Amino acid sequence: MTKRKWVKRVVIFTGVSFVLLNVIACFHAYHFTHFTDKDVDKTKESKDLSLFEKIKIVLTGVNNPRPKNTKTSSLPFKTIILEPTDGKKTEIWSIKTPKQAKGTVILFHGYCSSKGKMLDKADVFLDLGYNTILVDFMGSGGSEGNQTTIGFYEAEQVKHCFEYLREQGEQNIYLFGTSMGAVAILKACYDYDIKVKGLMLECPFGTMYETVSIRFENLGVPKFPLVHLLVFWGGVQNDFWAFSHKPTEYAKKVNIKTLLLYGEKDNRVTRVEIDAIYHNIPTSQKSIVTYPLAGHENYLLKYKAKWTEDIKAFLEF
Repeated sequence: MTKRKWVKRVVIFTGVSFVLLNVIACFHAYHFTHFTDKDVDKTKESKDLSLFEKIKIVLTGVNNPRPKNTKTSSLPFKTIILEPTDGKKTEIWSIKTPKQAKGTVILFHGYCSSKGKMLDKADVFLDLGYNTILVDFMGSGGSEGNQTTIGFYEAEQVKHCFEYLREQGEQNIYLFGTSMGAVAILKACYDYDIKVKGLMLECPFGTMYETVSIRFENLGVPKFPLVHLLVFWGGVQNDFWAFSHKPTEYAKKVNIKTLLLYGEKDNRVTRVEIDAIYHNIPTSQKSIVTYPLAGHENYLLKYKAKWTEDIKAFLEF
């Protein structure tokens, strides 16, 4: 084989590989940020997947079913549709505490979830004497669309919910978010300078790049160059520059009393990310609470009493 032919084949191979990797990344990015209405088996953990299943996921990405609300509050509640001129229609539930209200907590769910999954936490706030607003982000539950931007445009919905509550005359407003919900809160504070009484943030990731990287690590597959391509195409498909989606940066404008909560066995968000967010929050009224045996999950499953004590202490501080 002549040197010229060898170089030509290398160039062709490189070009085909580059195109193929971008196609794979496009599939991943779309499935990562768009839900399907089809039934999907989501019971298996990554460690339990067969080699064939892992290869399929690596090539095409994970199909995520559109999150639904499968249960409602046992207390009387009101369903409200917010229809802002600059965003998606957002469905919320308003639940009043049976006690003398001390204020209102707005609760924001995580990725691939919905407001119905926040009812147990809302019950704690209600028992502590706070009204609650539970929110479906776009693409989830009763809200519009099938798209998620992992907290980027969801920040607009945080703003709309806050403005709605202020228009109702509420002054003592707290924001609570878990995972993606916590990220959306941080970005809303950064973009819109939202002023509330306090923030309660569970396991927010540090950057979009980091959260995508960890998902590849959990599958046991190489990160480079798919992570970079996935983040790039995810942003292109959803009309934002995903590499700039950095809660660690958003934290720098959060001059509000803040409680960070974190499970020490979290395999999706590292302690380094949590510490970076904590360090960047400028206020001295901030604290971190960790739960030794909790992962990236609902902390009430293992630490309901402790979580309730931590939340109560923060609200009364």
